[in-house]
Amino acid sequence: MASYIEGALIKDEKVIYKGNISLWSLSPLIFFGGLFIILGGVFMIVNGVVATIWWGLALFIWAVAYIRYKTTELAFTNKRVIAKFGFISRQTVEMNISKVESIQVNQGILGRIFNFGTLVISGAGNPQAPIPGISDPMAFRRAFMESQDSAGETKV
Repeated sequence: MASYIEGALIKDEKVIYKGNISLWSLSPLIFFGGLFIILGGVFMIVNGVVATIWWGLALFIWAVAYIRYKTTELAFTNKRVIAKFGFISRQTVEMNISKVESIQVNQGILGRIFNFGTLVISGAGNPQAPIPGISDPMAFRRAFMESQDSAGETKV
């Protein structure tokens, strides 16, 4: 199955850089899923039904983390920035390169330590588009800025 980004490319459009979601940004979901597995094991001694409920919750939480990881896409091409979230309901952000005014990187303490953060893409006439949990957001921003600089040099 092709990714959303590959399916959304138009004529003469090429992907320059792909970003991905960080597993560290999903660590609370992964942690609580593991905790619920352990609680299920503890409750197995007392009551098998309660243990099954805890295990079911753990599997549900892990499924949410997996789906979020697999269905979040981010890239920029020679023509636009594309981001897609969601599995059943889909949310997309697509902005022409010429309309992008800035790309901000927001990182908290854990984001700085584990190298993930939120990219906020601001465009002319468009509201800000936050893209949370991106792995190595500074590399995405740097690649975008370098691409813009090289595109500007070739037009002169």
